[in-house]
Formats: sequence, C-alpha cells, structure tokens
Amino acid sequence: MAHTSFPDDLPVPKDDGQYDHLTSGFRIPTDISLPVARDPSNKVVLANLPGLTILFIYPRTGAPNEKIPDSWNETPGARGCTPQACSFRDNFSQLRSLGVTAVYGISTQSPAYQAEVHARLRLPYDLLSDEDLTFQQTLHLPTFEWNDTKVLKRSMIAVEGGLIVKWWYPVFPPDRGVDDLVEWLKGR
Repeated sequence: MAHTSFPDDLPVPKDDGQYDHLTSGFRIPTDISLPVARDPSNKVVLANLPGLTILFIYPRTGAPNEKIPDSWNETPGARGCTPQACSFRDNFSQLRSLGVTAVYGISTQSPAYQAEVHARLRLPYDLLSDEDLTFQQTLHLPTFEWNDTKVLKRSMIAVEGGLIVKWWYPVFPPDRGVDDLVEWLKGR
C-alpha cells in the first residue's frame, strides 16, 4: 500500500491557536540543527539557511504495506503525510521558479525511517528529523500522541534570513497546502 491517497471523509482539524505566538519576524534560534535523513551526520541549521525556505511539518508517513488503523483516520489532521510530501515533490520546480530556495519536510520519525521514505517517494528535497523534539520544543509547536509517541501537527512555515515570514496551520486537506503556498508566493 503506497498511502498516496486518503479518504474523502477525514475529520477537519481546527485552528486551536497553537501557532499564534509565531509572529511574522520571529527569529529561528541559531542553536537548532536537525539531521538530514539521507546523511544524519549532516545537520541543517534552520536559522542560517539563505533565501526563502519552506518547512512543511507532518506527523508521520506510513511504512510500505502498513495498514492504517481507523483511529489514525479519525484523528483530525493525522492522515495524509505521504500525499503532502508528494505534492511538494510534484510542485518542486514551480516552487523554485517562484523564489523558494529550499524545501524541507520535518517529522519526529528517525533519520533512518525518513531515508527510506525519501528514496521510495523520490523526493527532490530533504527530510529532517526532529526525533529529539528540539525544533518542536524551542518553537512550541503543537503535537499529539500516537502509540505513546509525540508527533507534530501538520503545518507549514516560510523562513527567510532566519525569520519566520509566514505560517499555515492547520493545513487541510494535506495535499492542498502546496496550493496555498503557491498562491502566497505569487502574491508576494
């Protein structure tokens, strides 16, 4: 099972205000570095990235042949991580042409798990692991518990010169976020 689609009747996540503290101009701390899935010895310092960087944050991608339990589908905002990642893959060239310097996907899954996802989905951008919740805790990003594991709620953040310039939360449907991003980029 590829998990590249999702049911039409997923519950819609509500904006619970958990991103309101990230005002435009919020500076990403320079001590946050996240390992790149394909090479965990390589760490990305988000505050030092040049140009406009888009971070899409997602709960978790399913493994090949993993049966998605009903309880995951019933959790608002949980389902759709693979379609979200694929929407960024499929629109990567357009994002670059609209001025995006880099795109990163961030989850709390391990770099090894993310490396498999990166290869399987043939992603043209890197995935970063916040397995230790450093990024989440420093920015106070919203989470939920899944099978005794804390996972990030789905969102997107635009960072330019180390400053947050825009965020989207919640992102729903999961594969629509890239369309909202393109609309924003065209209006800049």
